[in-house]
Formats: sequence, structure tokens, C-alpha cells
Amino acid sequence: MSLFRNLIQLSTSKSKPLLQNPNFLFTSLSHFTTDTPTRYAGLEPTKRDEKPRVVVLGSGWAGCRLMKGIDTDLYDVVCVSPRNHMVFTPLLASTCVGTLEFRSVAEPIGRIQPAISKAPGSYFFLANCTGLDTEKHTVHCETVTDGLDTVDPWRFKISYDKLVIALGAEASTFGIRGVKEHAIFLREVRHAQEIRRKLLLNLMLSDVPGLSEEEKSRLLHCVVVGGGPTGVEFSGELSDFILKDVRQTYAHVKDYIHVTLIELIYISELPLIYAGIEKTVSYSQANEILSSFDDSLRRYATKQLTKSGVHLVRGIVKDVKPQKLILTDGTEVPYGLLVWSTGVGPSPFVKSLEFPKSPGGRIGIDEWLRVPSAPDVFAIGDCSGFLESTGKPVLPALAQVAERQGKYLANLLNKIGKDGGGRSNSGKEVELGGPFVYRHLGSMATIGRYKALVDLRQSKEAKGLALKGFASWFIWRSAYLTRVISWRNRFYVAINWATTFVFGRDISRI
Repeated sequence: MSLFRNLIQLSTSKSKPLLQNPNFLFTSLSHFTTDTPTRYAGLEPTKRDEKPRVVVLGSGWAGCRLMKGIDTDLYDVVCVSPRNHMVFTPLLASTCVGTLEFRSVAEPIGRIQPAISKAPGSYFFLANCTGLDTEKHTVHCETVTDGLDTVDPWRFKISYDKLVIALGAEASTFGIRGVKEHAIFLREVRHAQEIRRKLLLNLMLSDVPGLSEEEKSRLLHCVVVGGGPTGVEFSGELSDFILKDVRQTYAHVKDYIHVTLIELIYISELPLIYAGIEKTVSYSQANEILSSFDDSLRRYATKQLTKSGVHLVRGIVKDVKPQKLILTDGTEVPYGLLVWSTGVGPSPFVKSLEFPKSPGGRIGIDEWLRVPSAPDVFAIGDCSGFLESTGKPVLPALAQVAERQGKYLANLLNKIGKDGGGRSNSGKEVELGGPFVYRHLGSMATIGRYKALVDLRQSKEAKGLALKGFASWFIWRSAYLTRVISWRNRFYVAINWATTFVFGRDISRI
């Protein structure tokens, strides 16, 4: 009992206010302003005794490469994005069928730029940008809660010294009815997870008694729309999965599962009627798979995919319904899984920005990746394009373009900061150096069955080395393994590849 009384006295003696200084909390959060009645908070403009603030919108290839290279001794870095990681998109298709684990292609922002997790003036905010005020150097944001009931979304604002818009692009649907409702895009980890869940669910349901032959065939029909690198690589991974894993584990339905790859035919203007309203739809895809690759590589890819059981179709999708898509010639294609991979275009938010636009609707930039009409604002990656006044063509929406722009802009901002131009409206007299120059390093794509394509030409018209087969597949894997950002994820990828080779893919539905 004496021990019990001592414990009571000890706990009572320590039951004092945790904050002896009531101003402690407000001193720690001196960067923030709050307005309780309207729940509107924000980061105030930086003070003279603080580092200038670079705000990065987006966590894709361009934004993450910029954050990796920015000098955090010169700047505080604030990242605003609806996801807290970067997706290594070249390997995303491999996660859909279990060749790789999902965590192997997701790199947390805090590991790319440790200052965001540790430095007092650097932050990551899980939010979407809802507006810009370039005169006041302010970004307006709204939190992302994924529909959870635990907390309601709220708005806040961030003042910046330099703003980098790296919002990427969104999948193009060409205005075709039903695509967003019934197709799955392959751009995020959640998309790959949804594809995997649906694929395995269809496999298991097709083995249940009482299903008609026609319905079983539809359920196991995987349709991929888009013959670019993503569509071709996913089709190759899927055919590998069918040949090596499905035929062993789901022997009862192995003859029903098949893959169709639909390549959209190029048509500049196509009038279609949606809900009684005639609209003109522009198709920007070529009429052959991998249109940017060498002719011999395209023919080889077509031959290998056909040999793997992939059915190649060229046509124009008119309508997408819950269990079938309809081509303009009236052909109906039933499907159990529909993956849409037809290129990208500007997001509605990018379109809404009152900046001069480049051809294609991207944010217009000059040779130094600046937005000329807005001081201290830069744009990089798929959301940006050179203005016609620069005389430069709009660069393709490729990871290597975005990564190169992010690296260039990080070096440029570091130079501006060292020369005393890091604060808002203070970099006009700083010498910027050479403009951004892009040189294409080549293209690669895997087509399944330990085969790949490597095209090292700098452009479609140029001459250069073109490789195919097993040697190209080895180059493809080696190149992407070295490009994975962290040693942690490189280890994950290498282990996943080894275990898949020895034991096969994981086909459990979790």
C-alpha cells in the first residue's frame, strides 16, 4: 500500500500544465497564420532572417528531380501534391501482374529530399493547388482527404519566393463517352493496384460453376487501348503472366484468357454525337504501335506480341460501355478488364491558368523554363511547353524530358540563390547562363518473353543504333535498375526480379 500511495503522490506532483510558457506553441509555429472561424491557414511571406522559399507543385519526375538537386542551404522547400511519393513509371506495368511489388516503384518525397522531413522551414503538404495569385506571390491549396470521414477538407495558402509548377498531365480520353467511368488508366500506383485486383478477381470468378462460356470468355478478355510504350509493355507483361503463371495455376480457364491491344488510327477531325450534341474529336495517335521507334523495331514488336498471343487491332473507339467498347465501324469488343493508355494532355487546372499557352495547351515557357508573364514562376515537365516565340518545338511528354528539366532548373535556382536573387522580385539582374537544351538519349520498351527494344536514335528521322531481342532486354533491365532513385528501391527491384524468375509471380489476391 505504501508503494501505491507513493505512486499516487508522484503522479499528482507531476500533474502540471505541459506548456509552462503559453507562447511556446505560437513561437514554434511562427511561419503559420491561422483564421479559426473560416479555417483558412497558411505560410506567411519569408522574413529577411529566413531562407527564401521555393514552392514546388507536383511530385512527378520533374518536381522530384528538382527537389533532389535544390540546395537546401540556400532555400526552404515546400512541396504540394496529392501524393507523398514519386512513381517510377517505367516499371509500373510490372506491378500489375506481380513481377514487382508496389513499394518497389514508389519513392517517398522525404527520401528524395530529406530536408522536407527535417528542416524547420521545409514541408510537404498533401493537397491540391486550387489557384495562383502571381501578383501577391501566393498559392491557394485544398487538402486531400481521399473521401475519409475523419476530417473535412480545408483550404490554406502559401507565400512563395520562387514557384515551380510541375503538375504533369492527365490521361487523354479524346472526349470518348464512358472512358473515365469504365476504363482504368495506368499512371499511378493505385491504378496498378486496381488492375491487379480486377484481373485476379476475374480469374477466380471465371472458375466458379454456373458461368456460361460466353460470359467466361468476356470476363477473361483483357483489352488495352493505346499502342505506345506503356500499352505495349503492359500487354507484354500480361502475356508473360498468362503463359507462365495463369496456365499453371488456373488450368481450367487457361484457354479462355486472352489479350487485345487496340491502336487508335490517326484522324485529325472526327465528328461524334454525345448526348445529342455533335462534337469534334481529335485523335493524335499513329496507326502503328510504337510509332516513335525504328521501323524494323516496330515490325519485330508486332511479330513478338502476336507470337505471345496478343491480338492487335487498329480502329477508332466510339463508345465505352460497362462490359464492351464499340468501334466506329460497329464492331463490339466485350471485355472484363479495360486499360486505357493513349497519351496525355493538360489537366483542367493547367488549362484554367491565365498564362500564355504553348501549342497543345501547355503552360508556355521561355528557354530558361520561366513563365514570361509571371515573375518568379517556372514550369517544367509534361505541363509545360516552349512558346512559339522561342522557335523551339514542344518537347514530348517523356520521363527523360521532365527529369532533365528538373535537373537544369535546380542548378539554375541554385545559381540565382548564390548570386543573391533567391527572394521574390530580386532575380531580375542575375545572369542566368545558358538556356535549357534537350538531347534525346533514345527509347526503350520491353515486349515480354525476355525481349525488348532499344532505339538510340536522337529523333525519328535520324540514324542510329537499333537493338532488339534478349540483349536489349538485358540492357533495358540494367538501365532502369540504375535509374531507380534510391538504393533501397534498387534492392527491392532486384530481389523482386530474382524471386519472380525462380518462383514465379505472386497471384494471391490481398
